[in-house]
Amino acid sequence: MSVIINGDGVVDVGGNSTSAAYVRLYEDTSNGTNYVNVIAPSSVTSNRTITLPDATTTVVGTDTTQTLTNKTLSTGLVMDASAITSGTSVSTATTSFTASISGTTMTVTAVGSGTIAVGQVITGTGVTAGTVITALGTGSGSTGTYTVSVSQTVASTTITIVGLSFLDIPSWVKRITVMFNGVSTSGTSSVQIQLGTSSGFVTSGYVAFSTRLAPSALATSFITSGVASVNITATTDTLSGLITIANLTSNTWASSGNVYLSSSNGSVTAGSIALSGTLDRVRITTVNGTDTFDAGSINILYE
Repeated sequence: MSVIINGDGVVDVGGNSTSAAYVRLYEDTSNGTNYVNVIAPSSVTSNRTITLPDATTTVVGTDTTQTLTNKTLSTGLVMDASAITSGTSVSTATTSFTASISGTTMTVTAVGSGTIAVGQVITGTGVTAGTVITALGTGSGSTGTYTVSVSQTVASTTITIVGLSFLDIPSWVKRITVMFNGVSTSGTSSVQIQLGTSSGFVTSGYVAFSTRLAPSALATSFITSGVASVNITATTDTLSGLITIANLTSNTWASSGNVYLSSSNGSVTAGSIALSGTLDRVRITTVNGTDTFDAGSINILYE
């Protein structure tokens, strides 16, 4: 082992054929002769630099018990902790507006009712099924421009809302909770939840059921177009409750939930789907895809 001090302020501590180089730092002599070795790895694939902070501090060990202060984790999770993130609550009150679409730009010239928001699934004469508002342009809820998910050409027409999509869900998410607050629709088609990947929403291949609970009767329906559903039998039905969708393994997801209906009924649901890729979006719509939302709000939590 050799020590070299050159004129550039560099101290080289050389290793040998049986040991990497190290620096030995001894404790106070009044306490004994123990020491701490600062040692290089036995094999280094490239030159490495460890830069010390301009502060009086203490080194943090990977397997020592220490208290950290003033630290920020930019990504990832602490073991046994969970990052719970809330989406943006979107109103499902009646929304109707006049707009045209050129490419992926929608231009709204008049709003009859409601507030335009990112995530709304729109319908209207000539509008491609499943089109979603993905970003604000010059509009921020009323007249102006918006970006939509599908490139198309649509002449000025009346547009309404048939669903909500929550996009860009992070790949690390393992559980999603969909929350309904006084949600109602214009018809009696069941409300369903669909999942999707970067390739788009999956509209078939689910195994799911929903049972409507009434004081004197039960009514069960089965669907293959969504991972969960809520039985709607009257336009006065108003949904409030939670449906949870959890990652079972790989890209397989399972759901379970309970929803109160204002007609003194309730609904329970469960289901599952094996996606072909990583989940990154959730859509709430109706089974027939044409009933419009006319009251309430929907939001999600993911963790």
